Order: sequence, then structure tokens, then C-alpha cells
Amino acid sequence: MSPTSAAPAPGARPAQPPAVPTATYRLQLRPEFPFPAAERLVPHLARLGVSHLHLSPVLEAGPGSSHGYDVTRHDRVRPELGGEEALRSLARTAAAHGLGLVADLVPNHMAVPSPASPGDPLWDVLLHGRGSRHARWFDIDWEAGGGRLLLPVLGGPVGEELSSLRVADGELRLGDHLRLPLREGTAELPLPRLLEAQHYRLAWWRLARTELNYRRFFTVNELIALRVEDPEVFEATHRTVLRLVAEGVLGGLRVDHPDGLADPAGYFRRLAERSGGVWTVAEKILAVGEQLPLDWRVAGTTGYDALHHIDGVLTDGAGLDLLTEHYRTWTGAEPDRGGDWQATVRRATDRTVRHDLAAEVARLTRTASRICAADPSQRLRDHAPWALRTAIEELLAALPVYRPYVPAAGPVTPADEALLRGAAERARAAFEVPEEAGAVAVVRELALGRLGTGADREDFRARFAQTSAALRAKAVEDRAFYRWTPLLSACEVGGEPGGPVVDPAAFHAFCERRQRDWPGSGTVLSTHDTKRSADVRAVLLALAEHPDAWQRTLPRLTAEAERAGTRPPDAHLAWGVWQNALGLGAPDPERIGGAALKAAREAGLHTGWTEPDAAYERALAQFVKAGPCGAAAPLLAALREELADSTRAATLAQTLLHLTMPGVPDLYQGTEVPAPALVDPDNRRPVEFPETALRSVVAPGETTGETTGGLPGLAEEKLRLTAAALRLRRDHPDWYGPAGEYRAVGATGPAADHCLAFTRGGRALTVVTRLARGVAADGWQGTQLSVPPGVWTDRLSGREHRVADSGECVPVAALLAAAPVALLVRAD
Repeated sequence: MSPTSAAPAPGARPAQPPAVPTATYRLQLRPEFPFPAAERLVPHLARLGVSHLHLSPVLEAGPGSSHGYDVTRHDRVRPELGGEEALRSLARTAAAHGLGLVADLVPNHMAVPSPASPGDPLWDVLLHGRGSRHARWFDIDWEAGGGRLLLPVLGGPVGEELSSLRVADGELRLGDHLRLPLREGTAELPLPRLLEAQHYRLAWWRLARTELNYRRFFTVNELIALRVEDPEVFEATHRTVLRLVAEGVLGGLRVDHPDGLADPAGYFRRLAERSGGVWTVAEKILAVGEQLPLDWRVAGTTGYDALHHIDGVLTDGAGLDLLTEHYRTWTGAEPDRGGDWQATVRRATDRTVRHDLAAEVARLTRTASRICAADPSQRLRDHAPWALRTAIEELLAALPVYRPYVPAAGPVTPADEALLRGAAERARAAFEVPEEAGAVAVVRELALGRLGTGADREDFRARFAQTSAALRAKAVEDRAFYRWTPLLSACEVGGEPGGPVVDPAAFHAFCERRQRDWPGSGTVLSTHDTKRSADVRAVLLALAEHPDAWQRTLPRLTAEAERAGTRPPDAHLAWGVWQNALGLGAPDPERIGGAALKAAREAGLHTGWTEPDAAYERALAQFVKAGPCGAAAPLLAALREELADSTRAATLAQTLLHLTMPGVPDLYQGTEVPAPALVDPDNRRPVEFPETALRSVVAPGETTGETTGGLPGLAEEKLRLTAAALRLRRDHPDWYGPAGEYRAVGATGPAADHCLAFTRGGRALTVVTRLARGVAADGWQGTQLSVPPGVWTDRLSGREHRVADSGECVPVAALLAAAPVALLVRAD
């Protein structure tokens, strides 16, 4: 039977998919896993209980791209994935099984230099320069480049690379991997003159840090930013996707990195109008206490804020304090190099804004200088470029969130006003002469859009916010997160490593706000961007409950590695390597070594991406191979076994909270069973989907006569729990969707703090164990839950619990007799 004509899978509901998904399932498309492979998986996902497939970017990308975020053309679906017809076939098969498609949309950037062919937008800009009809697409500072676009693609200074350049078929070739257009009439010129005659300037890659004259994605030179705030650019880059939405091929959108846009609110307003208001979520990272802007026309975030609250409520604060104390003693990390969270963030931020983002700060400084010099009132004159640059750096570094959202027109929000006022107060301290600190006020007012109108003022307001987002991402999430490592599960996207613990009251308050304000927002546990999958983090959450076991085991691990003839290059990094190896549970030197090398380079304390220390990296690889993946592996396995009960409770609690809290849960590929993975590219490895095992997962009391395919205990438990929760959401969207209700259910008794419970729609009850070690000694003795009256049936065990009167308490021991979590449904 062909995939297109496949009959609906047993357990699926072949009906029109809902406008707001009940749950999505993320698939990482790549040439080795194209649309037809996703199509073959549709019966499994329908049986699992999701309502939509969530596809990584589908437009044409760089050849062989494993992620698709390096878009090269917006006018066609990626041929390497099967092209548009294969996407349509996938949509038809999905629809036959009652499923829809959600696609990842990348509006902020595209690949540079273009690896594709003539006719591509960037190729046209390289050929015709600022006179190109596509020049307005890209955020290029032509004046800074003397009218040319800097292309930092050479392995050395241009004079040393001339021999690797050649002209062929009217194009400039660099080796066998890069082709560039030549300005008309220049192909016959001597090579040095030919290079000078182009609208682009080939340069050594090291020049990008200070000389780059186009906005990029964070610090990735290969991704050039788009100006989608321009209506013409928006239409050209979104036409294909919007057509697929209008024709019913796509039923939802995930918008990548909206913080890179000049006007996120305006972008989402236009997208909603042009897409007919299709369900859309934004990949927005919210700081603790930060709220999603209310003027964004989206259903909510992609869900990293939910991840923070799920893991946070399962983090043992007392155990974390002990781990942190041990970490400081063991590693000897200096306060600003990983020994103290705030000091570490400040040092990482200072380095990033002054070094990695030097080109971006230079552009802001040039713009501010022009504004001040041209001020007819003279009030902005006499601010030296160094003072403006310092004010810009200090203001950016002092912002505690990704960016402000000052609108192009209209009043400044009180939140942005307070944000920049507080940052300015801290920035003034960088000036020894108080009078020179006046530059801070100028930069603050420019960032708030208050010093008049004009192209330069508008450019500064937008670019300041965009640079702020890049700084926060690179300095905190991609540098400080790898330097401050007492508990690696806390160092996750959207998290707050310096204060990761969320108490139950805060968790319930978050869920109540979410149900009230953003009921269609996404929730996630694992993604293609998480630094560790939920299953690795569950082991580390268990470790926080057992800090004594870590303190006892770490010296033995170190001694065993030394007996094998290896020592780590530094104790600080080794602490994280041991934790990653413990969480992964597989002594695989390629996977653990790859994550360790990335951590060391991102941290930038002893080696880095642009200045690697070969001796340090060799010592690190040797340590990983002979230590965690060699002689010490049995000790790590024994520690995992000691943590097994707490790990099981944390894994199932994460899963059930994710699938039943307010919002739309997004499952990452393969995570319906335990899927331990480390940072990319490890988390984008090929997946073995549990298709055979899922066929045996039915409601309590039913049978299929099939086994679960040999799944071990926790894997079977997680699969059954996932399917039960997803099918319940699918069958009762009124309980879990925008019209549903969230209500916390309180426990009383000695172990009350270890029980977290809530109802959805008054009909479904979630009960989970948090910090299971605290229950192990005396169990749930004397602890009760105030369950609403009715007959409640556990969807996992089939057990019934009858509650006669309102306010009657049920022993938690009875509810959780079969497992550390329960999902109960009240009869009509």
C-alpha cells in the first residue's frame, strides 16, 4: 500500500485537524529524512495521538543542510526533501489520518555567500551591488564598506589566497566549493584588478569581527539578515509559505528568532493578516518575570518558558545548594570565570559586546555619531565617538532581557521605559568623568526613539534592539551557560542557571496566567536547540536530590581515570563532562567528546572556535576516551542505578506535566520513549521510532495481543503515559484547549510538598511526584489530596477512585500506588 493511500491507523481520528493543535510532533527534515520518510511515519504519529506534524524549515537551503535554517531561496520547497509535490503528498496522507502540518518559518536571515545558482537574491546583489533590485532585501551598511559588501570567506589574507582563486565560465571560483558572479566586463581583468572591480570585497574571515558591514544571525557570518520590515521583502520571502497555508497544505507556523526582526509586532501583525490568522507561535526566549508582548499577534511562544517551569518545579533547591558548594570547592573556578553566576554573566557579556560584536557596535557608534553631528539644535554635539561607543556597550551589557520592543511609531511601553532607565543607571558607572556620562542619556533616548525622526534615528532604534538580542544569546546562553555548571540541567535554553528552582505555587501561578492569556502557546521539553534532552536532564534532576552520592562518587571517578593514565585538562570542564556522561548513560567517546569540545569552545576559557588550543583539545579528547568512556564507565553506571528511582519519577513527572499543563505540547522526534541526547549535532541524530511498541499501547482493559516490542520498563512506561495523555487531549480538546480550565489541587500531610496536582476542565486530574527521594523513607503516609467528587479512573492503571463529597481527601498513596504519576478522568 502506498503511503498516500494508507488507511488511518488504529487509534487515529480521521477528521479535520483542529485550528489550534492539541499536540504537535517535531520532525527534523534533511536529505536522509525527506518528506516521503515523514509520510511513512504518519500512521505512527496518528496512533500516538498528536494532531499535527511540526516540520523543520521546508524551503530551499544550502546543499546537504541538516537543519534547513540556511535558506537560499524562498520561492520553492527544498528539492533535496522531495520538493513541493512530496510536501503535498505528505499533507494529503496526514489529512487522511486526521493530522495537519506546522512548518518552521525563518524570516530573519538566509545563507551567505549563496551556495546555489544565478537568480538567487543574494547572487543578484553580489552581481549588481546596491543597484540590485534585491539590495533592499538585506541589512547592509554600504557606506561602511565603501559601497561594497564584505565577504569574509577566505582562509587567510587575500594576498595569500590569490592562488586559490580562478575565473571559470564567467564566474569567480574559490576551490571547488564557492562560486561568485563577476561584474559585467571584468572577467578578463588581471586578478587583483578584477577583485577590486566587484561589488563585493573578498576578505580573510578574521576581518568579520570588526569590519563586517551586513547584519548577521548572532555571530554567524554565513547567515545574512533580511529586512522583512519592508513590505516588498516580506511578500517576496513569504509568498510560497503563505500560498501553502492558503491552499491548506500548512495549518500552522513556528517563527524562528523573531528577536532578530526590526519590528516583531509589525511583522506578526502582517503575518496574521496575510495568513488568515493561522495558529502561529514565536521562538521567543523570556527571562524570568518577563512577559510576551501583548501586541504580538501570535498564539504564544514555542515553549521554553514552560520548560523552565517544569524542570524548575522538579529541581531540589537544598540539594542544588550542596552541589554548588561542592562545585566551587572542587573546580576552584574564579567568581567571574564560572564561580559566581552574576559575575560570570558580566564577564561573558563584556567580552562578547567588545570582541565578538565589535562590528555591530561600530555600526551603532557610526550612526549615533552622525545623529549627534547633524543635530541642528547643537544639544547633541560634542559627544566623542569613544564615549558613544562606551555608552552603547554598557547599555547593551546592562539589559537583563533579550531586547526592548520600542515601536517605530507610538508611545514607549512602561516596561521598555523602566528597562532602559535601569540599564542607563548602571551604564553611567563606566565613566570616570560624570560629565562624559551624558553620552549614556543620548544613547538611551535614541534606543527609545525619542530624539526626533529620520532614517538614522530609526536605524539606530531597530539595530540597538537587534544587537541586544544577539548579545544576550551569545554572551549568556552560549558562553555563561557553559562556564557556570554546578547542575547542567539548569543550564538550558530559556532557563535561569543562577536561580533555576520554581516552587509549586509559582508553577501554578504560571499555568493559571498561561491558560488565561496564552492558552494556545507551545510547551516543550526537548528540541533541536536544547543543550540536553529531557531524559538527560531527568538524570541530573535526580542527581540534585542526591548531592551526597555525587560528592562520594566524583573522587572515585577521578582516581579511576588517573589509574587509566589520564587527567582532565582542567577540573572545571571535567565537572561538566562527568555530568554529561552520567546523564547520557552511554560511554560513547564521539558523542560525549563532541559535546565536551563544544562546551569548551563556547565557554572560551581555555580554547575557542576561532583560536583553538590544539594541545588542550587533545588532552580533553584523551580524558573523555579513557575516563568517562573507559575505566570510569562502570562507576557512572553504578551511580545511574543508584539514582534510578528518582530518575524514573522525574522522567514521568516531566512527561505528564508537559502533556497536561496549559498550552500545546510539542514532542521532539523520538521522545515518546527515553531519548538521551546532548547538544547539537547529537540531538539531531537519526531516530528509531517505536512504531511496533506503540501498536500494543491501548486503554486499560483492552488488548491487541501484541507485545511492546521488548521495551525496557521505563521506556514502556513513558510510551504508555505519552500515548494516554495525547489521546486524552485529542479526544477532549475542550478540557485542555483555550476554553478549558486549570485549577491547582492542594495536598496536605507530611509529604505534601512532594505532590503536585491540578485539574483540567474539571474532568482530568494530573498528579505527579516531585523530589521523589524525600518520599522514599516514609512514603506517602498521612498525605492526602483534596479531589473533587466523582468516580475517577486512572488512564494508566485502570484503577477507580470514588470521591463522595466535595472536599473529601484521597490518600496520595492510593492514587500513586502503581506509579509515581497518575492521570485520572472523572466519569460523566
